[in-house]
Amino acid sequence: MQKNDEIRQAVRKTYANVATGSANIEAQKCGDGSSSCCSGVNVSPDVVSMNLGYSKDEVIGVPEGANLGLGCGNPQAIASLQAGEAVIDLGSGAGFDSFLAAKAVGETGSVIGVDMTPDMISKARGNAEQAGFNNVEFRLGEIEHLPIADNTIDVILSNCVINLSPEKQQVFNEAFRVLKSGGRLAISDVVATAELPSEMQQDMELLSGCMSGAAQIDDLKAILYRTGFTEIKIKPKDESKQFIRQWAPGTKIEDYVVSATIEAVKP
Repeated sequence: MQKNDEIRQAVRKTYANVATGSANIEAQKCGDGSSSCCSGVNVSPDVVSMNLGYSKDEVIGVPEGANLGLGCGNPQAIASLQAGEAVIDLGSGAGFDSFLAAKAVGETGSVIGVDMTPDMISKARGNAEQAGFNNVEFRLGEIEHLPIADNTIDVILSNCVINLSPEKQQVFNEAFRVLKSGGRLAISDVVATAELPSEMQQDMELLSGCMSGAAQIDDLKAILYRTGFTEIKIKPKDESKQFIRQWAPGTKIEDYVVSATIEAVKP
Protein backbone atom coordinates (compact mmCIF):
# COMPACT_ATOMS: atom_id res chain seq x y z
CA MET A 1 0.00 0.00 0.00
CA GLN A 2 1.24 3.48 -0.84
CA LYS A 3 1.55 5.82 2.09
CA ASN A 4 -0.56 8.96 2.06
CA ASP A 5 2.37 11.32 1.60
CA GLU A 6 3.74 9.23 -1.26
CA ILE A 7 0.38 9.59 -2.99
CA ARG A 8 0.36 13.35 -2.47
CA GLN A 9 3.88 13.69 -3.81
CA ALA A 10 3.02 11.69 -6.93
CA VAL A 11 -0.12 13.75 -7.55
CA ARG A 12 1.72 17.02 -6.92
CA LYS A 13 4.46 16.04 -9.39
CA THR A 14 1.90 15.09 -12.04
CA TYR A 15 0.14 18.45 -11.87
CA ALA A 16 3.33 20.45 -11.59
CA ASN A 17 4.23 18.92 -14.94
CA VAL A 18 0.86 19.97 -16.34
CA ALA A 19 1.24 23.52 -15.01
CA THR A 20 4.71 23.97 -16.44
CA GLY A 21 3.91 22.32 -19.75
CA SER A 22 6.07 19.26 -19.13
CA ALA A 23 3.02 17.07 -19.72
CA ASN A 24 1.19 17.60 -23.00
CA ILE A 25 -2.38 17.06 -21.90
CA GLU A 26 -3.78 17.60 -25.38
CA ALA A 27 -1.80 14.78 -26.95
CA GLN A 28 -1.30 12.18 -24.24
CA LYS A 29 -3.54 9.59 -22.71
CA CYS A 30 -4.24 9.09 -19.03
CA GLY A 31 -2.56 6.03 -17.59
CA ASP A 32 -0.01 5.57 -20.38
CA GLY A 33 2.93 6.50 -18.17
CA SER A 34 3.22 10.08 -19.34
CA SER A 35 -0.17 11.61 -18.74
CA SER A 36 -1.86 14.11 -16.48
CA CYS A 37 -5.45 13.55 -15.37
CA CYS A 38 -9.06 13.53 -16.42
CA SER A 39 -8.30 14.23 -20.04
CA GLY A 40 -6.67 11.73 -22.35
CA VAL A 41 -8.19 12.80 -25.65
CA ASN A 42 -6.56 14.37 -28.67
CA VAL A 43 -8.67 17.51 -28.64
CA SER A 44 -8.29 20.96 -27.13
CA PRO A 45 -9.15 21.66 -23.49
CA ASP A 46 -12.06 23.83 -24.63
CA VAL A 47 -13.60 20.95 -26.57
CA VAL A 48 -13.02 18.60 -23.64
CA SER A 49 -14.82 21.01 -21.32
CA MET A 50 -17.76 21.49 -23.68
CA ASN A 51 -18.10 17.72 -23.87
CA LEU A 52 -18.29 17.74 -20.06
CA GLY A 53 -21.21 20.16 -20.04
CA TYR A 54 -19.71 23.65 -20.11
CA SER A 55 -21.13 26.12 -22.60
CA LYS A 56 -19.06 27.77 -25.31
CA ASP A 57 -19.51 31.10 -23.54
CA GLU A 58 -18.07 29.61 -20.36
CA VAL A 59 -14.97 28.14 -21.96
CA ILE A 60 -14.14 31.30 -23.89
CA GLY A 61 -15.02 33.58 -20.98
CA VAL A 62 -12.04 32.73 -18.76
CA PRO A 63 -8.43 33.93 -19.03
CA GLU A 64 -6.30 32.21 -21.65
CA GLY A 65 -4.55 29.23 -20.09
CA ALA A 66 -7.02 28.83 -17.24
CA ASN A 67 -8.79 25.85 -18.78
CA LEU A 68 -6.56 22.79 -18.84
CA GLY A 69 -9.34 20.37 -19.75
CA LEU A 70 -8.83 18.31 -16.60
CA GLY A 71 -12.36 17.95 -15.23
CA CYS A 72 -14.91 15.16 -15.23
CA GLY A 73 -18.06 17.29 -15.15
CA ASN A 74 -19.32 20.83 -14.59
CA PRO A 75 -19.89 21.72 -10.92
CA GLN A 76 -21.12 25.17 -11.97
CA ALA A 77 -24.24 23.50 -13.35
CA ILE A 78 -25.36 22.35 -9.89
CA ALA A 79 -23.91 25.17 -7.77
CA SER A 80 -26.67 27.77 -8.33
CA LEU A 81 -24.23 30.50 -7.35
CA GLN A 82 -25.70 33.82 -6.28
CA ALA A 83 -24.30 37.34 -6.24
CA GLY A 84 -22.41 38.07 -3.04
CA GLU A 85 -21.64 34.47 -2.08
CA ALA A 86 -18.27 33.28 -0.80
CA VAL A 87 -16.95 30.27 -2.70
CA ILE A 88 -14.03 27.84 -2.43
CA ASP A 89 -12.74 25.83 -5.38
CA LEU A 90 -10.94 22.72 -4.10
CA GLY A 91 -8.02 21.76 -6.32
CA SER A 92 -8.39 24.90 -8.38
CA GLY A 93 -5.59 24.22 -10.87
CA ALA A 94 -5.09 27.10 -13.27
CA GLY A 95 -8.37 28.65 -12.15
CA PHE A 96 -11.01 27.63 -14.69
CA ASP A 97 -13.89 26.96 -12.27
CA SER A 98 -12.71 29.71 -9.93
CA PHE A 99 -12.98 32.34 -12.66
CA LEU A 100 -16.43 31.14 -13.71
CA ALA A 101 -17.53 31.28 -10.08
CA ALA A 102 -16.06 34.77 -9.69
CA LYS A 103 -18.23 35.96 -12.56
CA ALA A 104 -21.31 34.36 -11.04
CA VAL A 105 -20.91 35.85 -7.55
CA GLY A 106 -19.87 39.27 -8.85
CA GLU A 107 -17.86 41.99 -7.19
CA THR A 108 -19.80 41.62 -3.94
CA GLY A 109 -18.84 37.96 -3.77
CA SER A 110 -15.49 36.25 -3.42
CA VAL A 111 -13.77 33.10 -4.59
CA ILE A 112 -10.77 31.31 -3.09
CA GLY A 113 -9.03 28.67 -5.15
CA VAL A 114 -6.97 26.17 -3.14
CA ASP A 115 -4.34 23.95 -4.74
CA MET A 116 -1.38 22.03 -3.31
CA THR A 117 0.83 22.53 -6.37
CA PRO A 118 2.92 25.72 -6.27
CA ASP A 119 3.24 25.84 -10.06
CA MET A 120 -0.55 25.70 -10.44
CA ILE A 121 -1.01 28.49 -7.90
CA SER A 122 1.50 30.65 -9.76
CA LYS A 123 -0.24 29.96 -13.06
CA ALA A 124 -3.67 30.78 -11.62
CA ARG A 125 -2.46 33.99 -9.97
CA GLY A 126 -0.90 35.09 -13.24
CA ASN A 127 -4.15 34.40 -15.05
CA ALA A 128 -6.11 36.42 -12.49
CA GLU A 129 -3.74 39.37 -12.70
CA GLN A 130 -3.66 39.35 -16.47
CA ALA A 131 -7.45 39.31 -16.74
CA GLY A 132 -8.07 41.78 -13.92
CA PHE A 133 -10.10 39.55 -11.60
CA ASN A 134 -10.35 41.35 -8.25
CA ASN A 135 -12.74 39.02 -6.44
CA VAL A 136 -10.73 35.80 -6.72
CA GLU A 137 -7.55 34.71 -4.97
CA PHE A 138 -5.49 31.53 -4.98
CA ARG A 139 -3.99 29.97 -1.87
CA LEU A 140 -1.43 27.20 -1.62
CA GLY A 141 -2.71 24.39 0.58
CA GLU A 142 -3.96 20.83 0.82
CA ILE A 143 -7.68 20.16 0.63
CA GLU A 144 -7.28 18.06 3.78
CA HIS A 145 -6.00 21.17 5.61
CA LEU A 146 -7.73 24.20 4.14
CA PRO A 147 -6.18 27.64 4.70
CA ILE A 148 -9.66 29.03 5.36
CA ALA A 149 -11.37 30.31 8.53
CA ASP A 150 -14.28 28.47 10.16
CA ASN A 151 -17.87 29.15 9.07
CA THR A 152 -17.03 31.63 6.31
CA ILE A 153 -17.98 29.93 3.04
CA ASP A 154 -21.33 29.60 1.25
CA VAL A 155 -20.42 27.10 -1.49
CA ILE A 156 -17.64 24.59 -2.07
CA LEU A 157 -16.88 23.60 -5.66
CA SER A 158 -14.55 20.88 -6.83
CA ASN A 159 -13.98 19.18 -10.17
CA CYS A 160 -12.37 15.73 -10.31
CA VAL A 161 -10.04 16.33 -7.35
CA ILE A 162 -11.34 14.68 -4.16
CA ASN A 163 -10.78 11.24 -5.70
CA LEU A 164 -7.05 12.06 -5.60
CA SER A 165 -7.01 12.45 -1.82
CA PRO A 166 -5.98 9.48 0.34
CA GLU A 167 -7.91 11.03 3.26
CA LYS A 168 -11.42 11.69 1.99
CA GLN A 169 -12.98 11.84 5.45
CA GLN A 170 -10.56 14.62 6.36
CA VAL A 171 -11.43 16.50 3.14
CA PHE A 172 -15.11 16.54 4.05
CA ASN A 173 -14.35 17.36 7.70
CA GLU A 174 -12.55 20.46 6.45
CA ALA A 175 -15.35 21.29 4.04
CA PHE A 176 -17.85 21.10 6.88
CA ARG A 177 -15.65 23.26 9.12
CA VAL A 178 -15.31 26.16 6.69
CA LEU A 179 -18.92 26.18 5.46
CA LYS A 180 -21.48 28.45 7.07
CA SER A 181 -24.71 26.95 8.33
CA GLY A 182 -26.74 26.37 5.18
CA GLY A 183 -23.58 26.20 3.07
CA ARG A 184 -23.49 23.60 0.35
CA LEU A 185 -21.28 21.28 -1.68
CA ALA A 186 -21.40 21.32 -5.49
CA ILE A 187 -18.88 18.74 -6.65
CA SER A 188 -18.13 16.79 -9.80
CA ASP A 189 -15.93 13.78 -9.15
CA VAL A 190 -15.14 10.23 -10.14
CA VAL A 191 -16.78 7.55 -8.01
CA ALA A 192 -16.47 3.78 -8.02
CA THR A 193 -19.46 1.62 -8.93
CA ALA A 194 -17.59 -1.61 -8.14
CA GLU A 195 -14.49 -2.54 -6.19
CA LEU A 196 -11.40 -2.01 -8.30
CA PRO A 197 -8.94 -4.91 -8.67
CA SER A 198 -6.00 -4.61 -6.29
CA GLU A 199 -3.55 -4.07 -9.14
CA MET A 200 -5.56 -1.05 -10.29
CA GLN A 201 -5.76 0.31 -6.77
CA GLN A 202 -1.98 0.16 -6.49
CA ASP A 203 -1.33 1.74 -9.91
CA MET A 204 -0.02 5.24 -9.18
CA GLU A 205 -0.61 6.38 -12.77
CA LEU A 206 -4.28 5.42 -12.57
CA LEU A 207 -4.50 7.16 -9.20
CA SER A 208 -2.90 10.37 -10.48
CA GLY A 209 -5.21 10.02 -13.46
CA CYS A 210 -8.34 10.41 -11.31
CA MET A 211 -9.38 6.77 -11.48
CA SER A 212 -8.06 4.26 -8.96
CA GLY A 213 -8.51 6.58 -5.97
CA ALA A 214 -12.27 6.83 -6.46
CA ALA A 215 -14.42 5.91 -3.47
CA GLN A 216 -17.51 3.76 -3.78
CA ILE A 217 -20.81 5.65 -3.73
CA ASP A 218 -22.11 4.07 -0.51
CA ASP A 219 -18.80 4.84 1.21
CA LEU A 220 -18.99 8.48 0.14
CA LYS A 221 -22.55 8.76 1.42
CA ALA A 222 -21.44 7.30 4.74
CA ILE A 223 -18.55 9.78 4.98
CA LEU A 224 -20.84 12.72 4.28
CA TYR A 225 -23.38 11.48 6.82
CA ARG A 226 -20.71 10.97 9.50
CA THR A 227 -19.37 14.44 8.84
CA GLY A 228 -22.77 15.96 9.57
CA PHE A 229 -24.01 16.86 6.10
CA THR A 230 -27.68 16.59 5.16
CA GLU A 231 -29.60 16.56 1.83
CA ILE A 232 -26.91 14.26 0.43
CA LYS A 233 -27.25 13.51 -3.28
CA ILE A 234 -24.77 11.51 -5.35
CA LYS A 235 -25.85 11.08 -8.96
CA PRO A 236 -23.69 8.86 -11.21
CA LYS A 237 -23.55 9.70 -14.89
CA ASP A 238 -23.42 6.48 -16.88
CA GLU A 239 -22.74 8.40 -20.07
CA SER A 240 -19.38 9.42 -18.61
CA LYS A 241 -18.08 5.92 -19.32
CA GLN A 242 -17.55 7.06 -22.90
CA PHE A 243 -14.89 9.62 -22.02
CA ILE A 244 -13.48 7.74 -19.02
CA ARG A 245 -12.71 4.85 -21.36
CA GLN A 246 -10.33 7.18 -23.21
CA TRP A 247 -8.36 8.04 -20.06
CA ALA A 248 -6.79 4.56 -19.89
CA PRO A 249 -7.54 2.67 -23.10
CA GLY A 250 -7.55 -1.10 -22.84
CA THR A 251 -7.81 -1.24 -19.05
CA LYS A 252 -11.63 -1.50 -18.85
CA ILE A 253 -11.51 1.18 -16.16
CA GLU A 254 -14.98 2.29 -17.25
CA ASP A 255 -16.33 -0.95 -15.76
CA TYR A 256 -15.40 0.34 -12.31
CA VAL A 257 -15.74 4.14 -12.20
CA VAL A 258 -18.03 6.89 -13.48
CA SER A 259 -18.33 10.62 -13.09
CA ALA A 260 -20.94 11.82 -10.62
CA THR A 261 -22.32 14.97 -9.05
CA ILE A 262 -22.11 15.22 -5.27
CA GLU A 263 -24.34 17.62 -3.37
CA ALA A 264 -24.88 18.12 0.35
CA VAL A 265 -25.77 20.87 2.85
CA LYS A 266 -24.33 21.84 6.23
CA PRO A 267 -27.33 22.23 8.54
